[in-house]
Amino acid sequence: MISRKDVQTIEKGDKRIVRGWVMYDWANSVYQLTIASAIFPIYYNTITRSGDNFTVSFFGAPIINTVLYSWAIAAAYLLVAIGSPLFSSMADFSGRRKAFMRAFTMIGALACGALFFFDKDHIELGIIAFALGTIGYGGSIVFYNSFLPVIARPEDQDRISARGYSMGYLGGVVLLLFNLLMIMKPGLFGIAADSSLPARISFLTVFVWWIGFSQITFSRLPKYTFRKRIKRESVLTNGYKELRVVFSRIKQSYKLSMFLTGFFFLMMGVLTTMFMAATYGEKEMGLKEDVLIPTILVIQLVGMLGAWMFARISEKLGNLRALMITIVAWTLICIGAYFITNTIQFVTAAFFIGIVMGGSQSLSRSTYSKMLPDDTTDHTSFFSFYDVMEKLATVAGTFSFGVIEALTGSMRFSVLAITVFFILSLFFMLLLYRRTRIDAKYSIQSAT
Repeated sequence: MISRKDVQTIEKGDKRIVRGWVMYDWANSVYQLTIASAIFPIYYNTITRSGDNFTVSFFGAPIINTVLYSWAIAAAYLLVAIGSPLFSSMADFSGRRKAFMRAFTMIGALACGALFFFDKDHIELGIIAFALGTIGYGGSIVFYNSFLPVIARPEDQDRISARGYSMGYLGGVVLLLFNLLMIMKPGLFGIAADSSLPARISFLTVFVWWIGFSQITFSRLPKYTFRKRIKRESVLTNGYKELRVVFSRIKQSYKLSMFLTGFFFLMMGVLTTMFMAATYGEKEMGLKEDVLIPTILVIQLVGMLGAWMFARISEKLGNLRALMITIVAWTLICIGAYFITNTIQFVTAAFFIGIVMGGSQSLSRSTYSKMLPDDTTDHTSFFSFYDVMEKLATVAGTFSFGVIEALTGSMRFSVLAITVFFILSLFFMLLLYRRTRIDAKYSIQSAT
């Protein structure tokens, strides 16, 4: 039998482990920036259009290129949402959350490397590789996030979460600057000016960066965490049992239920905006890569400031108040984005997106971490629900974005629809905030 004493002792606040954990944000955020947000969407739009014709053939079926792109994201995150709860509960039961995290990292990084072979004659290859890269990224994040309450003290989680996001933004920017130089000045690298090679090489750099820097994380995180497995027991069967137990605890908690519902609508808006911003600027406004990629850089750099700034705001106002401020800001930004018509307005919107993007993502993770039951050891299973809500939000958001564009012929109406997601998120967060105030008042009265 394997008991707790066989598991590596984890001291919360260990600086070496925390630094190792933070480095995974540095490692994997190059996918989010180079693949999901900047170079790949622009490259994809370029090779899947012919003049004013945006229709491509996908396994013989004609489909609008941006609709195919948004639905590929939706399909990938749907698979992650379906599989990650089971994988997470299996990881909690076996104690091998790091092994699962490493496996998804390999899938994602290798898929990014395969994008090197993506061109107009291999549309199916590009879409499948992009989807697998998204699955690898989304799957690894489930296990990565679940380490936060294991390695960090509650009072440090806002700061460490923000530090992770800041490192991620910085790492993404560093690699993107190199790739941007190669794309803008291919002659410096001995590449012809009209070649697609710089963009395709950038996909290879994501593979190398992600695999390479993640080894720092894997060398420092504990191999086993709260292992429960007894010899000859089935990981699969007990994984489902673990999942049912955690789901039952979430349903019984009003606060967790309200938070996850509000978080779902928040991420519908946030992640759809992140995935579709570059294609929106290119298709609706005719902006080229010399504007779009620097704008994405601005978002990342400002995102570091936003994560830090809202961590400080949460210290003064509390997590929920600070998070609701970001939601209100997102709502106003999306309303404004519907009306933008020129480059200056697009860059201005990007600046404010960067501020609230860093704050909303960082605060969401640390707020949820603090809401988990004090006696839990099932951190991965609890965080799998958090990540499932995030992935399902991406599915719903990007799928609806594509549907609205397909029905209306304009991405602007899709952007306007995102506003509704943020309003719904604010509604549920207000319900949660009201309950926390009532509970706090009751606790004071009971103490007196």
